[in-house]
This record gives sequence, C-alpha cells and structure tokens, in this order.
Amino acid sequence: MRKLQAQGVHHITLTGADRQTSIDFWEGVLGMPFVFDQPNLDNADEGHLYFDPGDGRLITVFTNETRKPDPRRTPTEPGCVHHLAFNVSKATFSQAVTRLDERGITHSGPKDRGFMDSIYFKDPMGLLIELACYRFEPPEGFRHADVMIEAHRIRVDRGDRNIEEVHLADAIELLVQRGQQTLSADRGAKNPY
Repeated sequence: MRKLQAQGVHHITLTGADRQTSIDFWEGVLGMPFVFDQPNLDNADEGHLYFDPGDGRLITVFTNETRKPDPRRTPTEPGCVHHLAFNVSKATFSQAVTRLDERGITHSGPKDRGFMDSIYFKDPMGLLIELACYRFEPPEGFRHADVMIEAHRIRVDRGDRNIEEVHLADAIELLVQRGQQTLSADRGAKNPY
C-alpha cells in the first residue's frame, strides 16, 4: 500500500451567493485579485470565480444569481469546514481591527496564539475567516512548518502546555545550528562582556 503524496493546497472551492457579493468580499475586503472566471463545468446554473489569496494558489467560489448571502454561521459539525485562515503581514494585522471596524464587520479582536496572532470574522455567507500573522520568520532554507515541529518537540520535552515565543526562538537557534556551518569549534552561547 502506498500514499497519494500531497504537495500543497491546489485550491479551495466555496459555495457563494451571487457573483458581485463574492467579488466584493474576496477582492474588495480581503484584497485577493479576481484572476479567472468561467461557468461551473458541473452545473450550468452556476458561475465559477477564481481568486489569488497571495501565494499563487486559488480560492474559488461557485456563484448563482438566485442565491442571496446568509450571514448565519456555517455548520461546524464533524466533516464541515470550521474556518479558513489566511496569512497576513504584521503591518496588515496591526490594521485589521481598524479596517474591519470601518466597514462595520463584527470580529473577535486580536487573539494571542503563542506562535501567531489571529483575528476572526465571518464572510457574507457565514463562513468564519481568520487572519493570521506569524510571530517569527523561519531561518533561510527552512519553512514555518520546520520551526513549528521543532518548537513542538521543545515544548513537549519541557512539559509546557502550548507553544510560546521562547519555544520558537529556541527552535530557530537549533535549526540554524543544524543548517549552517561555522568555523568555530564551539558554537555554544558565550558572554563577551
């Protein structure tokens, strides 16, 4: 038996209401360029809009002009999507409350997640959206996931409940030690003062 190895998210498709509501939210609120438009090839009554969330992947939305936005929270039973999280810069995250408030969009306010900061609000269809901002940059040659797995191992080894910034900093130091050569015989911490 062999795996079907995934190599990233190709796209996520959502059921939207009318075309303009989708464009106004995904591009007009979240700034995702509207990059492709065609009919839903499996349902002639629907459109299929494509948006770029910033990494070249795709968020797509099935639209139908007879559907209206319904802001009630989407189901969260097993098998349902709880929320979608999008990466934003620290500069954008620091403006999130102000910009959501300016539009009258109800939100959670900033949430401390230890390794990232988050804010939550609903799209016009009731889907929970998260804007997430990492508190760290991985060292050259590594990904966020590499730092997270090392921080997790450090946290568990220390018996801590959840990842905090100290675990991230120690994980980054460990990855640099593993991934970058040095001419020094001893890489340990020193006090030159």
